[in-house]
Amino acid sequence: MTVPNENGSCKPSVHDCGLVRYRDAFKFQLTLLEHRLKNNVLNTVLLLEHKPVITLGARQSENKLLVSEEDIKEKGIDIEATDRGGGTTAHNPGQIIVYPVIDIKSLGLGVNEYIRKLEAVGIEFLEQLDIKGQRKKGFPGLWVGEKKIGSVGVKVKKWITFHGMAINIKNDLSIFENIVPCGLEDVEITNVLKETGKEYSMSDVKRRLKELCIKHFSNKAQS
Repeated sequence: MTVPNENGSCKPSVHDCGLVRYRDAFKFQLTLLEHRLKNNVLNTVLLLEHKPVITLGARQSENKLLVSEEDIKEKGIDIEATDRGGGTTAHNPGQIIVYPVIDIKSLGLGVNEYIRKLEAVGIEFLEQLDIKGQRKKGFPGLWVGEKKIGSVGVKVKKWITFHGMAINIKNDLSIFENIVPCGLEDVEITNVLKETGKEYSMSDVKRRLKELCIKHFSNKAQS
């Protein structure tokens, strides 16, 4: 992964980072964050998949494991503490990750408006795959009825965002059996494959999301 150079464009720079361990992607986000704070790089969006990992959010009361950390690690699943909002969640191949590292003030957005914008990207993306995704008041993320298909957890430092959104496409959902997702008891986790029976390639998924991120995160005041 390399840091993109500033070129004066008002569109975000969107990068496909492939399959990445969580800790490596987090370090890269922090590098991008420092460069964005100095205005050395564009607003940037990272698209990637994670190797199997369970992440713990900053709100300890929402971090709930159903099996021991030793049992989780024996399954080849990493466990990582994070500084993002929200509680425990899981990532693995076949789930698409969207990490925007952007200056929300450059888009004229506040923090809550940005989160709604990020969710809007996910909802519009799901619509393209014939899924009616929706918000659920008081529960950030993406929902299909009472089933959760995507999670949102962000952090903002001096108006620069990091962390972001994860949407289940065709991942092995059994990883969620190790946790209480986002601290929510008895929530069913689903994915695009389960809801539609269609198996989309991750390259197609990334192409669609790249277009949507450019649409929603371009600086319209300068375009």
